[in-house]
Amino acid sequence: MMKRTLIVCALASLLLGGPAAAVPGVDEPSTIHVKALRNPEIQKYKAILAGLDSFDKHHALAPRVPALRFRLQQRGGAGKPEQPLVRIEGERDFVMPLALDADNRFTVPRSEAALDARGELVLNQKRRYYRIVPEVRTPGLPDNVRRLGDLRLECKVMIDIAKEEIPLFWVLTLNSVLMTRDWCSFFSEKERSATFAFKAGAPLVEAILSEGNRSKALKTDNEEFSVGLGDAEWSDEALVELRFEAPALTGSLIGTAAGTPRTAP
Repeated sequence: MMKRTLIVCALASLLLGGPAAAVPGVDEPSTIHVKALRNPEIQKYKAILAGLDSFDKHHALAPRVPALRFRLQQRGGAGKPEQPLVRIEGERDFVMPLALDADNRFTVPRSEAALDARGELVLNQKRRYYRIVPEVRTPGLPDNVRRLGDLRLECKVMIDIAKEEIPLFWVLTLNSVLMTRDWCSFFSEKERSATFAFKAGAPLVEAILSEGNRSKALKTDNEEFSVGLGDAEWSDEALVELRFEAPALTGSLIGTAAGTPRTAP
């Protein structure tokens, strides 16, 4: 077990730029940070298709969500970027414009032409201003409330996208080390100390997981909240209420996974 853990730690640190999760039996709780890959980000159209396939395969986690959306999430940095535009570009002058809504959300259609052209997602400005994240949000919930099933599906979508963006060697190596291709479900249900961290969109005061007549305070760290996705004691209908330091603009509090796990679950 210790040898396997060291391999996981080394791979996670090398591949995803962060500390690995604690091993079963270790007392200190583990947090798996769901953040953007250093390089590359979501670019390949083939990777976006993998996300769409994952959404369809695991749609039962969030059955009321009609379609997978992506969002341009603004990074911190100097200056305000110009109005973003996004499209798919590929070989042989292939271009597919994508429409952004008022909150910089967009959907990506399935297209054999885009796949054949080896399409890539292109922004009209430097990527240091934005990261691109998948978004799974059940309609009708307040901006500061996230549904647990939505977060579970977001994780699966982002993992499958990441597997298309990172080298195949690392995918196969991690599959072998973790003994599963489902990195979101690496830990057994008994390992409830293993949590995932998600971006909330603004500094948090607290995050409360609730279902029925029970509730639980979640760990927060500035703009992140951590929740156990594999804990079977909480159903997909459990809700996470995010409470912020100060009021934020409606639509800006997305609480989405901003990328792939810093440590492979």
